[in-house]
Amino acid sequence: MQTLIRRGYNSATSQGDVGIFDDLPINSEHPSFKRCTATQVAKETTPPKSSLMLVRDFIDDCLYNPNYGYFSKQAVIFSPDKEFEFNEIKDNLEFTNLVAKKYREFEGSLGETSDKIFRQVWHTPTELFKPWYGHAIAKYLVTEYKLESSQNDLIIYELGAGNATLMLDILDYIQKFEPSVYKRTKYRIVEISGKLVERQLQNQKLRESKNIHDCVEIINKSIFEWNELVSDNCFFLACEVLDNFAHDLIRYDAITEHPLQAVVVTDDKGEYEELYEPVTDALILRYLALRSKTTYKPPVLQNRLLRQLRNKLPFAPNMSQPEFIPTKALVFLEILKEYFPKHRLIISDFYKLPDTIKGVDAPVVQTRYQQTMIPCSTFMVSPGWFDIFFPTNFELLRDIYQLVCKSSQTDGKIGVLTQREFLKRYADLERTKTKSGEIPLLMYYENVKFLLS
Repeated sequence: MQTLIRRGYNSATSQGDVGIFDDLPINSEHPSFKRCTATQVAKETTPPKSSLMLVRDFIDDCLYNPNYGYFSKQAVIFSPDKEFEFNEIKDNLEFTNLVAKKYREFEGSLGETSDKIFRQVWHTPTELFKPWYGHAIAKYLVTEYKLESSQNDLIIYELGAGNATLMLDILDYIQKFEPSVYKRTKYRIVEISGKLVERQLQNQKLRESKNIHDCVEIINKSIFEWNELVSDNCFFLACEVLDNFAHDLIRYDAITEHPLQAVVVTDDKGEYEELYEPVTDALILRYLALRSKTTYKPPVLQNRLLRQLRNKLPFAPNMSQPEFIPTKALVFLEILKEYFPKHRLIISDFYKLPDTIKGVDAPVVQTRYQQTMIPCSTFMVSPGWFDIFFPTNFELLRDIYQLVCKSSQTDGKIGVLTQREFLKRYADLERTKTKSGEIPLLMYYENVKFLLS
């Protein structure tokens, strides 16, 4: 039988111990525990117990459960009450101080939830640099639309629109600078959160009536439940959403190098264990098969000679280091392939992150307590109180995307740019320049990249 590692965690302290167990079938100690998915427990009002879940389902449930998930319970997007006048700001240091001041005021206005735990607030380039960040994306969209074909409508889908700031900035730009294109523009938001749908509608209503865009449609559903064919040419925006797509966790047998999938076991007290079994999940197998067709080599499988020597040592580990794989991102690409065959994709997100937990492409897991950000050492945390977000390997994503969507993407090159490169091409840098000549728009979020198909 397969050698398995059991990793146990105390959900209160997030501390773990590792032991090696030979010939341990996955269900030998948990015969009554039920395997479940995030979809199956979506209607539950409390996290499941006496259960087994793949890591992606555990993370998905932590983040998106409608009743206790992070995004339905705690998360709030920081948005300055008015735009920064960059030309009136002395330098980048003054801008940084202004952001910190407004952030504290915004967070303080929300108050504590319980036990001095503050609502989880995060900021995005869309909000900090409004409207200029959205204008840059709008300029790219209009430029590509004109090059492609002006005979069709400009149809834009945005996944997870947050406060709707990006949508408003894009449409404001097109309305002002490209009025003929604006007349043919349709903007559709795909939003899983009912609360964010309400906020997006409210943000529209708060504006002067002449600035309300009647070309907007908000579709309140998960992109992973999409089942309607969109046969039109369209642009699909996914800005700052891939980082919260759930991942699976695998390790490799130290001798055979066969992959093993991680399972999170939750006992009847709500404590977690991490167990491994041979890969049987169809989505994990599909992702690994696609990845094998690229030039990517898992870092944990490199230096084979060194690993063979290590395996001969007493008490050598029987598995590789953990590796997180973006299986939900693959499902997203497959949905684009099937239901949006004529899409053009624009993705922006983090390609590297500080303070990640252990593992290849591992996430940051954190919460905010007494106005201080607290990082965690494990993804197995109490659902609803912790953000779990991942870096994206954009070069690998590009190759996987090409394999999945190649029939609908045979023309044109799939590009990967740093955010700085993208903004230098499309942003109005003069309007975002401080008195000192510094441009904070180019200095923030240097760990973000764009994928453009």
